[in-house]
Amino acid sequence: MCLTGPMLLVSGNLAAAGTNTLSLDEQGIQHATIIMDSYSYSPNDLTVHAGKPVELMFRNTATFTPHTFVIDDPDTGLYLRTEVNAGDTQTVRFTPLQSGNVTFFCDKKLLFFKSHRERGQEGHLKIR
Repeated sequence: MCLTGPMLLVSGNLAAAGTNTLSLDEQGIQHATIIMDSYSYSPNDLTVHAGKPVELMFRNTATFTPHTFVIDDPDTGLYLRTEVNAGDTQTVRFTPLQSGNVTFFCDKKLLFFKSHRERGQEGHLKIR
């Protein structure tokens, strides 16, 4: 599955306090809010259920820097990429079909500097 386009900050329905396991809303959708900042995602570790729709809303709180959210995982068949400009929000919806552990990251890089991913802007999506 490949999606591109804007993303928006996702409001989290966490199953229990202190966890990043997403619960289903009354429509059967798993929601999460991810803040993009200087070389970070918050939260950067989420657990979702396979076969159930996921809606992630992203908010880029950086002053000038655009960030991306990229998943490129052949094991789960999950391919997503979206860019969020500084100060903007975007939403992405997808349904993970295979269980597995997936890494997501920002692929932005300026010449002669470390990439955002190399500076720590990556996270993990556990699909159960």
